[in-house]
Amino acid sequence: MKKRNWILLAGALGIVAVAAFATRSSWMGSNASAQGPQRPRTVSVEIAKAERKPVPVDVDANGVVTPISSVALKSRLETTIVAVHFQDGAKVNEGDLLFTLDSRQIDAQIEQAEGTLAKDQAQLEGAQRDLRRYTDLVAKGATTQVNLDNARTQSDTLTATIKADQAVLDNYKVQKSYTLIRAPFSGRISAANVKVGNFVRPADTQSLAVINQMAPVYVTFAVPQRVLVDLRESMARNGARVIATIPGRQSSEEGKVAMVENAVDAATGMITVRGVMENGNETLWPGTLVSTKLIIRTEESVVVPTIAVQRSQSGNFVFVVKDGAAKVQPVKVDRTFQGFSVISEGLSGDESIVTDGQLLLSDGTRVEPRARKAGA
Repeated sequence: MKKRNWILLAGALGIVAVAAFATRSSWMGSNASAQGPQRPRTVSVEIAKAERKPVPVDVDANGVVTPISSVALKSRLETTIVAVHFQDGAKVNEGDLLFTLDSRQIDAQIEQAEGTLAKDQAQLEGAQRDLRRYTDLVAKGATTQVNLDNARTQSDTLTATIKADQAVLDNYKVQKSYTLIRAPFSGRISAANVKVGNFVRPADTQSLAVINQMAPVYVTFAVPQRVLVDLRESMARNGARVIATIPGRQSSEEGKVAMVENAVDAATGMITVRGVMENGNETLWPGTLVSTKLIIRTEESVVVPTIAVQRSQSGNFVFVVKDGAAKVQPVKVDRTFQGFSVISEGLSGDESIVTDGQLLLSDGTRVEPRARKAGA
């Protein structure tokens, strides 16, 4: 009898449980209705604007700094160094005295030539007096024509001798000027290769010192032949510019294109370009390797941060945010510039572009903007 009661009790409890499950919506009340339908997923992303602005068309290359003028100073006489008038590596100006050479031998030769010239001038004065005297005597019939002709010949001979004497003297004075070696232009001078007392001569292979012009200077580099036509058109409008930067430094020098080589290197397909930089602060040093940027022209373009551009098997695309949803927009990237991509097709400017969080997106995903990360 007791066993039967237990069976009836278990059956009653089962019926109550089934009834409770079936009517759960009524006794759960407002809890169930508060949840309502499930909302679609929303992704937090960073957003930037596509901009239309002037962007330079440029070409990057490696270049080398070369001086516009460079001279190796050498002696034109066989003599000794008397004085050196500069500090090694100093900046010199045009006309500055750099070396003084021993001039005693030339000074003696100049005095000798001056003495010879004075003697011949005195003889010429005597010959001219004789010429005038014989001219008067011939007019009076007191002497022969032969004597007059001889006097004229002597005067002409001495006149020619004086010209030769003057030429010899001028030559010695030119030789004397070689004993004072001056800077032919402003620039930086190297260390002196000779000291006071050293014997020098024109046949020496080593120079006394070298002067390099520092301002302005050339920057020489090579660019692909495909930019040659655009470059020449820009040069005709004086629009081509060159920016040279020493690797590892923030400062740079800007100049203009001075020359394009007259032939393309057939082996490499590159053409040499030379820019001239003012270099007033001597930032660029001759022989320095620099990073160069050749700016051919500037044109209006649509740009977006490069990190916004995604790649797929079908090409490049960006996520454009419109009405709170991310849409896939195919784009064509023309080039990159300082962290930005220049878009030639697909955007017109002023669109909102996703720059971070793209991995969680697909076409149509709901998004909400978030603040940009510090330092981003």
